[in-house]
Amino acid sequence: MKKKILILAGGYSKERDISLKTAKTVYKQIKNDYSCKILDPKNGFIKEIRKFRPNVIFNALHGRYGEDGYIQLILENEKIKYTHSGVEASSICINKLISKKLFYKNKILTPKYMILRENSKNNFKKIYYKVKKKFNFPVVIKPINEGSSVGVYICNKYNFIKNLKKLDNEREILIEKYIPGREIQVAIMGNKKLGTIELVTRRKFYDYKAKYDKNAKTKHILPVDLPKKKIKEVENIAMKAHRITGCRGVTRSDFRYSNNKFYLLEVNTQPGMTELSLVPEIAKYKGISFYNLIKWIIDDASINR
Repeated sequence: MKKKILILAGGYSKERDISLKTAKTVYKQIKNDYSCKILDPKNGFIKEIRKFRPNVIFNALHGRYGEDGYIQLILENEKIKYTHSGVEASSICINKLISKKLFYKNKILTPKYMILRENSKNNFKKIYYKVKKKFNFPVVIKPINEGSSVGVYICNKYNFIKNLKKLDNEREILIEKYIPGREIQVAIMGNKKLGTIELVTRRKFYDYKAKYDKNAKTKHILPVDLPKKKIKEVENIAMKAHRITGCRGVTRSDFRYSNNKFYLLEVNTQPGMTELSLVPEIAKYKGISFYNLIKWIIDDASINR
């Protein structure tokens, strides 16, 4: 009898469309060898899970409610094996304040930052001068708990307040010093340093469009043109971040490389698995097919992650 795999995808976050693309790609890869179904979690979805009785849930959700420990807690309570990181690691990594504090504590270089909370957002002029004094411009502003570069803006002194107002619905906003330099990303697969890739985009940075739109023509560079010593260094940092946050399965760490230093921006606990996604590309370069990557993720699934 074929193993039953339930792929959770869609959800309520701003990354819904990417989640569905990941699910369709995963489904296509494994449909011949597993009994598969894609389920969009909504009211009553636990009944659907119990009805299907999966051996493993492949968590293809991205962003809030899927990548923040919320869905993981439900799956733990249901005692069903699931993929990717567990409750604690997911909640740590999606929260940029908590993860940054952990990076600092463990001597991992990350851009300097400040947090803007809801009750301090009224006086934009005051915020402007505070940021100018602390960092000077440019700076990066972003929601504290979104992924896929949703709501991320690189701001100069002229557009800072305008962009800040775009995030007015957010309870907390991260403001960090902009680090110019090369976009370097590292994939971790369990206890293995899977590999490193560089991204060269025509856009200001590796934003949502650069990630998911073919027309953006982002260049994916493999192998990365860095000395072996530097590749080893950045992969060691990614593995350290993977471990200190308690991650499981596959993760992707995003770095800026500037003045011979690697700055860790964030750890992604559920990297995309679309045709433009980086982890499958790195895996392929290392001789691991897309199918075998997905199979490894499924075989790695467990409870109590």
